[in-house]
Amino acid sequence: MSEQHRSKPRHRKGRKTLAVGVPLALTAAGYLAYGADLGVLGSGAQRASAASAAAPAWATATADGFASVDALGQNGTYGGRDGRTVTVRTQAELEKYATAEEPYVIVVAGTIDMAPVGKEIKVRSDKTIIGAGTSGQIVGGGFFLGAGVHNVIIRNLTIRDSYQGVWNDKEHDFDAIQMDGAHHVWIDHNDLRHMADGLIDVRKDSTYVTVSWNKLSDNNKTFGIGWTDNVTTDITIHHNWFRETEQRNPSTDNAAHAHLYNNFLEDAPGTDITSSYGNYARGRTSMVLENSYFQGMRNPVTKDATATLVQRGNVFSGTSGRNESGGTAFDPKKFYAYTPDRAADVPALLRSGTGPRPSIGVASATSGTSGTSGASTKAATTLTVAKDGSGQYRTVQAAVNAVPANSTSRVVISVKPGTYRETVKVPSNKPHVTIQGTGGSRKDTVITYNNAAGTPKPDGSGTYGTSGSATVAVEADDFQARNLTIANDFDEAAHQSLSGHQAVALRTAADKVFLDGVIVTGDQDTLLLDTAAKDKLGRVYMTNSYVVGNVDFIFGRATAVIDWSVITLKKRWNGTSAGYVTAPSTPADRKGILINRSAVDGDVSAGTFHLGRPWHAGGDASLDPQTTVRDTTLSAAVKSAPWTDMSGFSWKDDRFAEYRNTGPGAGPASTDRPQLTADQAAGQEVADWLGGWVPTAS
Repeated sequence: MSEQHRSKPRHRKGRKTLAVGVPLALTAAGYLAYGADLGVLGSGAQRASAASAAAPAWATATADGFASVDALGQNGTYGGRDGRTVTVRTQAELEKYATAEEPYVIVVAGTIDMAPVGKEIKVRSDKTIIGAGTSGQIVGGGFFLGAGVHNVIIRNLTIRDSYQGVWNDKEHDFDAIQMDGAHHVWIDHNDLRHMADGLIDVRKDSTYVTVSWNKLSDNNKTFGIGWTDNVTTDITIHHNWFRETEQRNPSTDNAAHAHLYNNFLEDAPGTDITSSYGNYARGRTSMVLENSYFQGMRNPVTKDATATLVQRGNVFSGTSGRNESGGTAFDPKKFYAYTPDRAADVPALLRSGTGPRPSIGVASATSGTSGTSGASTKAATTLTVAKDGSGQYRTVQAAVNAVPANSTSRVVISVKPGTYRETVKVPSNKPHVTIQGTGGSRKDTVITYNNAAGTPKPDGSGTYGTSGSATVAVEADDFQARNLTIANDFDEAAHQSLSGHQAVALRTAADKVFLDGVIVTGDQDTLLLDTAAKDKLGRVYMTNSYVVGNVDFIFGRATAVIDWSVITLKKRWNGTSAGYVTAPSTPADRKGILINRSAVDGDVSAGTFHLGRPWHAGGDASLDPQTTVRDTTLSAAVKSAPWTDMSGFSWKDDRFAEYRNTGPGAGPASTDRPQLTADQAAGQEVADWLGGWVPTAS
């Protein structure tokens, strides 16, 4: 789709008003630097073996960081992966399975009010306790992991409200999660808040622990590590958002190795809670603290004289008091692989990426339009790809070619880390395919090529055109991609003589496409969300991901949701800042682009990007392009009048609106910034877009 205004008839439609129940697709412009890991399922989350491929990815995911280390007779942390999956809705059911000797994946579906208040269920080894989407809540109690308990995962839960009315409570030890002498524990993507004592206590030589992608808020004694004279604990704490927490953020006492990175500590002005200190290395702790962001914190980093603390790459904004470091520490990469995000990216990254995820803990349906796919329950087949020849195939396309036509069961193409310079096409007769990177980061597995619309085809039959330029083209229903990067690295500066600089990284022209934890990056026309035909439905759900570009880089006629993601605005090839985030070409009877609970930012100048413009493909006046941005953080890069016309078609004649956005790029309702009413917004949620389809990792 051309950046320039093409010759199109200047047809005008009657001016529409925003009617209750008429969804207005959401768009967002995203976040900063390309290459950062968002961590939908945890940036280092590893997938289980092919033997477990039939289970959803959330049931087989394993920990990163120190919880992944082979030690004490336990090789990594995978929880109840080898046991049955059960769903619980009551305290009795939860306690029955959490305290059982057998391994279980325990899905908490709904709110469980603990009785008595403050009760901590004593979890035994080999358990995964996981919330169903955003519905799993434990109210008034929590979990206890005693001596020797190991291989436990607690994910995707909200644990809250055991608070007994006393801020500095010394009477009630009502923690969200407490461990005394446990090992190999992964605490991930939880919302922990307002407890009578700690949110997380890692005590009495507990070790090989990873705490990642959690939101910790509204608490006094937040996260304590220690309660021992021994120097034993090895712990990784990454991508956690501490907001309005007074102390222990965390307090780390006598930890042998404490690796803290990409955390966001925020003391917001004008609230009732004031921080007393941030990260604290106590006793004989050895701490590495890197690429974290401290906003408004008092005494952001402190250490005892006996502790060693190495800082690198951190950002301090509006902080005061002690900010200390000293001594030599350890190299975390001697224990495990990791790729930190830029510290500058952390606030928006964690605001959108921490806490429970809607796609985790949701069971797949076996068939029908209301389920996640039409694939049967037959165990999935796994095909492996590795550039070095250690897999079944050396290229991704070769693996796709090996997928049986019209299969009714899922085929997972497991791609080992590396850069795969190729184009990939998943044809329409190969549904139920998952392409999944196996690295610790979505940046480890990259599929890239450099075709542009004007690139001549090798056979001399013309040029590729915009849709043909795609690095990865998906034409098969029920496709999934996760934990990888899809790029188009066409060099505009080096090809200025070429006519047609549109360069698509990913094109989808199918229904029920699930993009989970990916980076899609390019310049102009990065992500083409299309349908198989104008009269065909094409639903796409993208979550915990990045989209990077500059001109119309999210575009097409699909019914698409971009949720909990980061949209990164990128400068043009010549260093200038100017662009458009979305260019929908929605049919009149469909929903368009919904970007929800996301972030729009980038290393670009203020006031230089529009959120969208209407693309009437081929001058088709019957189209009714639709984009709405809601509940999204907008940077100053977004223009105060965020919508604009295209090729003679006025955006005011189509469906463009915002709702409840925040950040310096947000603005009040005006003739240039239509805002949904609360009633309108209530009918324009993610579920309204997906129409009964519940995307589930598989």
